Amino acid sequence: MQESIYDPGFAPFGGGSTASTIHPVVLGVVGLIAVLTFTLKRKYAIVPLLLGMLLIPYGQNWYIGGFHLYVSRLLIILAWIRVGISRLSSSQRLLPGGFTVLDKLFLVWACYRALATILLYGQVAAVTNQIGFLWDALGGYFLFRCLVEDEETILRVVKAFAVVAVIAAAGMIYEQLMGHNLFAFLGAVRLIPEIREGRVRSQAFFGHALLAGAFGATTFCLFLWLWKRGKTWFIPLIGLIASIVMAYFASTSTPIMALMGGIFVLCLWPIRAHMRALRWAMVTTLVGLHLVMKAPVWFLIGRIDLSGGSTGNHRAVLIDNFIRHFSDWWLVGTHENVNWGYDMWDQCNQYILEGENGGLIAFACFIAMFCVCYRWIGTARKAVEGDKEREWLFWILGAALFSQTMAFVGVDYFDQTKFVWYMLMVTVTTTTQFSRDAVALTPATPDLATAGRFCKPRERSMPNMASPWPMRFTL
Repeated sequence: MQESIYDPGFAPFGGGSTASTIHPVVLGVVGLIAVLTFTLKRKYAIVPLLLGMLLIPYGQNWYIGGFHLYVSRLLIILAWIRVGISRLSSSQRLLPGGFTVLDKLFLVWACYRALATILLYGQVAAVTNQIGFLWDALGGYFLFRCLVEDEETILRVVKAFAVVAVIAAAGMIYEQLMGHNLFAFLGAVRLIPEIREGRVRSQAFFGHALLAGAFGATTFCLFLWLWKRGKTWFIPLIGLIASIVMAYFASTSTPIMALMGGIFVLCLWPIRAHMRALRWAMVTTLVGLHLVMKAPVWFLIGRIDLSGGSTGNHRAVLIDNFIRHFSDWWLVGTHENVNWGYDMWDQCNQYILEGENGGLIAFACFIAMFCVCYRWIGTARKAVEGDKEREWLFWILGAALFSQTMAFVGVDYFDQTKFVWYMLMVTVTTTTQFSRDAVALTPATPDLATAGRFCKPRERSMPNMASPWPMRFTL
């Protein structure tokens, strides 16, 4: 699997349809979403937008003059128009909280990756393809940054994820029972699901079973967060059940590992005060194994098979070749990976895809975004130390991020699941806002007990400062 080269892009560069694949039902849904986007209050507009972006198969598009206009990209345009209209009568910042370190990293990552691909291939089609990538990445991420202003909006977002998970889980169960995909009538997804080692790999309306399972696995902790943070139990409960169903019926090891990774972090809650020691112990263990094993330590993932028919060994070889061929990809990526060995074209690892598609700078920015998110969550948890309920909420959010970290080891996002990753980063930015504001207000000796009161959205003070972000992250 690849995102920007081998899979459909903005133009048929290295693949993609050469005709429109828009279904009349999808056309009607798009019209309804457009109406809701401009008629609902701004704080509710994110819900129909997300439902449309996630429920409609990513391959649904208009093919106009050699360009692919995907439904999600059209929805992004409509939403930006709505944001522009709203901002005409408002004096608030376009981005709540200002332009953060994470925003800067995301901007550099997206722009350099697009530039690297254009320089590497040197074709007009590569330019149009990367315009599509930037449309999705910058348009989607910064749209979410504009629309998600507080935790109440995040609650609506996670509820929308729950609706998507329930519909997807029902469709995946149907695939298991009937042997074909109910959503195939829309087009852009396969009718007969893939079968490996006798197990049906359900995918619903996602681009691949791996992506469907990854959505379920990475949203599990978000539904648990909704349960603890929200005022209702029914929606998060069915979301939790649906996420487990999705991870299981995808019949692949990666979603199960990601789900188990999130649960593992949740179980570390009793020893949260000793995480530094645990991290160093894990690093020491891996280094020790690397020294005593006959093969490099990353070949351990080749021994993991949680679903039957796992291709963990392929991913281990992929990592091995990625490291050995550093000189091939460090500047602007590479297209020589297809010659590295059998099936090395299949970039089923988001970290490797970032390096091979964008070079070392894009790879480093991608890793740095995770580091910033983890740091912000850790700072926010410490800011409310003593308030077990609020600490637990941040710990759950950290578990959701770790689940996403695990998922990227075995899958690269080339369909609508990329928007879930963007939204997770925006969620971290919004929920940790209070702690960064508190540190900015008292930079010398912050009173963490007092800062904890900023947790509650209705009591939180949002200071208007020229530079409210005291923390800096250097590569």
